[in-house]
This record gives sequence, C-alpha cells and structure tokens, in this order.
Amino acid sequence: MSYVMVDVESDGPIPGKFSMICFGAVIVEPGLERTFYAELRPMWEDWIPDALQVSGFSREQTLAFPAPEKAMADFDAWLRQNCQGKPMFVSDNNGFDWQFINWYFHWFLGKNPFGFSSTNLGSLYKGRVGDVTKNFKHLRRTRHTHNPVDDAKGNAEAMLTLREQGLKFPM
Repeated sequence: MSYVMVDVESDGPIPGKFSMICFGAVIVEPGLERTFYAELRPMWEDWIPDALQVSGFSREQTLAFPAPEKAMADFDAWLRQNCQGKPMFVSDNNGFDWQFINWYFHWFLGKNPFGFSSTNLGSLYKGRVGDVTKNFKHLRRTRHTHNPVDDAKGNAEAMLTLREQGLKFPM
C-alpha cells in the first residue's frame, strides 16, 4: 500500500456546484520526490472570489486551464505508475480534499482508485499524542503556501515525522 498525501484548491466549498482549480499529491516516503500537480478548468459558473483568491489564480486564468477530465486521467495513470498496491488517500483536511477528488474521479472516470476511504492527518496526530486538542502543523518543514504540492509535501513531512516517532505504516 502507498500513502498519497493530497491537497486541493477550489473556487468554492463543494463539488458539483463549485470547481476544483488545482491539486497536488506526493507519495509519502523519504525524499518526497514523487509528486503530481494539475490545474483544472472550472466546470461550473458559480464561484466565490474569496475561495478562489486562496489559490492565487484569477477567474480568467482558471478559464484557460486544461480540461478536468485530462487532469483526472493523468492522476489515475500517475497513481498506477507510482503506487504499490492500492493507494491510500491522506490529507490534512480530508473532509474537504477527499470530496473533490472522489467526486471528480467518479464524474470523469466512473471510479476512484483510492476506493471509498481516506485518512485524516490531523486525526492521526491527535491519536498519536493522545490529545484531541493538539495540532500537527508545527511538524511541517515546507512552508504552507496554498500551492498544493508545497502543502502536500509539508503534510507528508509531518506524517514522516510521526513515523519517526513511532507511528507504524508501511512504505
């Protein structure tokens, strides 16, 4: 099993009404060298300027992005090429990131290579330290920039630190 840290930027809070604008992923392993990045043209007319601003892109820029079906097909191929066995989706906010990735995979490919489950990095950390009020973000080394590859790398760094501290997961 390969753990894949994913981060999503969007122009609103939910798929099917708002669009995923870009996403990044990294295989959780020492070096964090295997990464994926995609930009996606919006699917919907609705968008929230404050939500889009987080990504650093303008609406005009996003309208020139590649078709989302290509991004999802490319991500599926990347996962098949880079993962041992079934990939495991991990995110620092899987309630948000998972819903977009899952929806887009099903919309365009009719399946999600991650299956029906995801893992929340924050919950892993809270369980590891035994305190639901604690936050893992101090374990990131890569600055949180809202570039989804940077953010996925920072979160993967935190997960690898948890592994060094005794959290068991295969690589």
